[in-house]
Amino acid sequence: MPFRWPNNRSASHAASDPVTGKHRYKRTSRSRRALVALPVAALLGGGGYLSASLASAHASTSTANASRTVITSGRPAATSVSHSATRTGNAARAGYAVRPSTLDGTQGISPLHTDGAQIVDAAGKPVTITGVNWFGLETGTFAPDGLWARNYKSMLSQIVASGFNAIRLPYSNALFGPDNTPNGIDYQLNPDLKGLKGLALMDKIVDQATSDGLMVILDQHRPDQNGQSCLPYSGDLTEQQWISDWAMLAQHYRDNPLVIGADLHNEPCDPATWGTGSPQMDWPLMAEQAGDAIQKVAPNWLIIVEGTSSYNGQSTWWGGDLTGAKEYPVKLTDESHLVYEAHDYGPQVYNQNWFTAKNFPDNMAGIWSQNWAYLNEQNIAPVLLGEFGGSVGDTTEGVWQSTLLNFIKQHHISYTYWCWNPNSGDTGGVLNNDWTTVNKAKLALLHTYQAPLLQQQEQGASS
Repeated sequence: MPFRWPNNRSASHAASDPVTGKHRYKRTSRSRRALVALPVAALLGGGGYLSASLASAHASTSTANASRTVITSGRPAATSVSHSATRTGNAARAGYAVRPSTLDGTQGISPLHTDGAQIVDAAGKPVTITGVNWFGLETGTFAPDGLWARNYKSMLSQIVASGFNAIRLPYSNALFGPDNTPNGIDYQLNPDLKGLKGLALMDKIVDQATSDGLMVILDQHRPDQNGQSCLPYSGDLTEQQWISDWAMLAQHYRDNPLVIGADLHNEPCDPATWGTGSPQMDWPLMAEQAGDAIQKVAPNWLIIVEGTSSYNGQSTWWGGDLTGAKEYPVKLTDESHLVYEAHDYGPQVYNQNWFTAKNFPDNMAGIWSQNWAYLNEQNIAPVLLGEFGGSVGDTTEGVWQSTLLNFIKQHHISYTYWCWNPNSGDTGGVLNNDWTTVNKAKLALLHTYQAPLLQQQEQGASS
């Protein structure tokens, strides 16, 4: 999860859910997350399934990967073996299922890249990501939350049915270590997850999501299960290990065309800086090193770089300040895959002074444009609103959220909503506390800007 607070920032922590006994997020005043992807076909073009040749190539490549050395970044070799076995089995499928596209009639999908402020496919057609965050792998549960209540396949199917085309999947680097045994899974409901942990468990979620046509953005949310960090390195996680783990994941998933990108680090915040040139503190310099390492092994991935919490004395949400990117842009070896990401929250997370201004909510567009949307408005680079969420209705919180959704719709900005989980303490989720039914009012609002639904409406209007 994300937490962004200007000065008095609060950290997120997990507490025991009184009903389920599982971990639930609680936030004491501050910000959030975001970023998610789109159902394959809707974004990239193609109907039904990947072409036979692409499916065959995926199968043969995955089989080859089973026998080749995988970058393990010092992690136990058993993790790589488990992954290889899993992907070899998955390769026996007839390719990843792809939802019918309204973009063209071709089969399969193409890699994504950027063109000005747009994310586009290989044919140059715009792709809009309207996804949702499903958290849990980054916590001490070491599994996506809610699997104590239902099956993971039905969860992902419901995400698709709810109109999303992507998931942003948070993880911690501790997931790939030896002490990562899941403790939040009912194995009677999820028998095929029994005995799996770490990367092998992530494989199950990623493979099922992409088989259902969802795009996946991997999100390095925390260094370990205990909490977020302002910089990508913290405690036992060195900066080099952070980079090595990203290279490992890029090599591991590069042959799955629906794993579309890397959200390098969740919610950088003070003392992280932008453009100062400090090797230890300058967040864009660190992002460039990790992004280049990823591009060496997965050149088609989008490299997603979040903002900081402050710049030149101005403070906002953690990860939400991209004002420095105009003067000090991130420089990757291949800049055609760079996407910036911002997070934005309402007063339930922290009552920023702009929520009590006399001209609220008319003041919000100027704040968003100053902090991050200028990148889109000036055709500099795409922006992903990786996290935003909260309650809906006529309250200040509800007015903020509906105003923001309308703003990003008008600007054609992609997003990943925070969040699918009901157990986010200061925002709630798309699901209700039963982990099965949806919050109808919240989903109705999101339906006004979901790429698959808008494409269906366009299809109906033209037929």
